[in-house]
Amino acid sequence: MLICGGIGGGAQMAMQEVGIAFYGGNSGSADEAVAAFLAQTLVQNSNPTCDHHAHEHGEGHSCGSHSCRNN
Repeated sequence: MLICGGIGGGAQMAMQEVGIAFYGGNSGSADEAVAAFLAQTLVQNSNPTCDHHAHEHGEGHSCGSHSCRNN
């Protein structure tokens, strides 16, 4: 099982092929995400894709449920 932020389509397919469940599109504390998973309250994002290879990774671009910003 993998809890992550954005995850590309190729990685999603590779995980599915070997039977690894993933919860993408998460942000914030890893400890809180694991606690939510164990409590069965972690929501699985239906579109966690973050395709950094197809475009310039600029401010305001969206990766799943989080926004990538230049600071």
